[in-house]
Amino acid sequence: MISNKSFVIVLSILLSYSLSSKAQLGGSKTYMFLNMANSARVSALGGNYVPIYDNDITLAYSNPSLINEKMHGQFSLNYLNYFEDVNAGFVAYGHEFNKIGTFVATLQFLSYGDFIERDEVGRELGSFRASEYALTIGWAKKLSDHFQIGVNLKNIYSKLEIYKSYGIAADLALSYINEEKHLTSSFIVKNIGRQITTYNGGDREPIPFEIQWGVSKKFEHAPFRLVLLLNDLQKWDLTYTDPNKEPELDPFTGEPVENSSGWHFGDKLMRHAIFGVELAPGKGNFLVQLAYNYRRRQELKIASRTALVGFSFGFGIKISKFKLSYSHANYHLAGGTNTFTITTNFSDFLK
Repeated sequence: MISNKSFVIVLSILLSYSLSSKAQLGGSKTYMFLNMANSARVSALGGNYVPIYDNDITLAYSNPSLINEKMHGQFSLNYLNYFEDVNAGFVAYGHEFNKIGTFVATLQFLSYGDFIERDEVGRELGSFRASEYALTIGWAKKLSDHFQIGVNLKNIYSKLEIYKSYGIAADLALSYINEEKHLTSSFIVKNIGRQITTYNGGDREPIPFEIQWGVSKKFEHAPFRLVLLLNDLQKWDLTYTDPNKEPELDPFTGEPVENSSGWHFGDKLMRHAIFGVELAPGKGNFLVQLAYNYRRRQELKIASRTALVGFSFGFGIKISKFKLSYSHANYHLAGGTNTFTITTNFSDFLK
């Protein structure tokens, strides 16, 4: 049985790889949806995690070492308007338990939309849906005045037509937090785990393991914060070589010419990096973000018209008891993604 929209599933998996700037080729890992940016603020800063220590509960999903008591009672709704009819969402809630600490639970879903099912000769047989889910429980503990560890535990469920899979994974994170200097640095080992049940009962597929490091610095006398994110530290070379591309030949010897330019090293280095800036005046009731993802630009741009591929931006504003955020990330000339976030604290309604 085949679907006349099956290419959307493949495209979505490949794009989810690009969305989070993974080291693996699209399709070589399963559960790639785990690496999607989960909020407008995270997406606006160009990656899928942020090393900023404040009361934003949406940062805990990908960096559990940021969980703190200020997240108690917080509730967040996040909606991602993806490509075609693909949609994703995140629901998060934080609660502090005496003597145990603060926990943050996040329910994630990704819907690939409706598909028409056809047989091998194209006759319509009906319709089906494809979707994936993950329930993440995060917890953090202070080790000292400046160091804090965090753990995420993930239950993962995926259903693509009649094929189902279940898996488990964990994130381990360590953050250095200096509130006096407005400096935060995080080291994250992400998606340690495996498939428990496979889609067709065959061999288990690997999940998208990754090592990340990031740092943010807000300046004392300037209303902005700089953010540097480094992804896929477990693998140096993130470039892709087209096996069908004809090699460049030396016109005199006829031998293949290797790329020995000085930028060859710089290109590989830059593919790990994302640069962001956040305007954060006053007490943070109004935020503006802008970021540049070099790897995303190199992989998805069209040489004749690069436009703003690789750039992302967003803003957030607090209105009464609610924080509203929006971001737009440019992936290709064909379009980008829009993310909307609403956050509130239930405790504020009890005052």
